[in-house]
Amino acid sequence: MNIAIIAQNRKKELMVQFCIAYCGVLAKHSLCATGTTGKVIMDATGLHIDRLLPGSTGGEQQIAARVAYNEIDLVLMFRDPMEKYEHETEINDLLRNCDLNSIPVATNVATAEVLIQGLARGDLAWREIVNPTRK
Repeated sequence: MNIAIIAQNRKKELMVQFCIAYCGVLAKHSLCATGTTGKVIMDATGLHIDRLLPGSTGGEQQIAARVAYNEIDLVLMFRDPMEKYEHETEINDLLRNCDLNSIPVATNVATAEVLIQGLARGDLAWREIVNPTRK
């Protein structure tokens, strides 16, 4: 499965800790992340991550485009609900694309854990039918 990872500034450390905890599950999948988030996760876990642009300079847009083209199967995005971001429109576009394309998305650690546990159990195998592996 193709998993996109995003963490807003004050949530990056929480995302790193989450990825450390679920490194074994995540390592079995293709990962992409916004630039800085991808770097800190790679440094902490050794996971291979396709790093995109930083979120503030188009990383969320790149992930939203991949979602729109059905190239992403799961989005893990730790948002900071107390922070107002200039690129809120891009985040809303990403969430809308996830809804339009039935892409599971977690915006906090609680939902991310439920989705990752489901992924480990095979509960998201239906995505393989909707989005067969491309060669």
